[in-house]
Amino acid sequence: MSSKVVSRNEKRLSRHGRIRGKVKGTADCPRLNVFCSLKFVYVQAINDDEGKVVAKAHSKELQKKGEKKSLSNIESAIAVGKMIATRCLEQKIDKVVFDRGGYKYHGKIKALADSARENGLKF
Repeated sequence: MSSKVVSRNEKRLSRHGRIRGKVKGTADCPRLNVFCSLKFVYVQAINDDEGKVVAKAHSKELQKKGEKKSLSNIESAIAVGKMIATRCLEQKIDKVVFDRGGYKYHGKIKALADSARENGLKF
């Protein structure tokens, strides 16, 4: 009997599938999807009814703007949370459904969510 070794990302994708079965974004209340690579944090507000991205933000934009050369993961997540909140409010969206993407709700995921809440989004 050989047991299959399941990678960390496969486990995350399995959790993400369970979350996606319960969470759905609409035009009035889009889904706020989070993806974290080792270097960057990406966020999208998605209308699942039409399959369109309403607003997006990522931490690569911080390096392009030249705000700071090196941001820690939590600092960049806070900045991305602020960016996505302002972009959603520009589109007249103030309520979203949070999709943590299978990640644990702590660290940069929690910092991003708290920052978006502080800047006007309601979960």
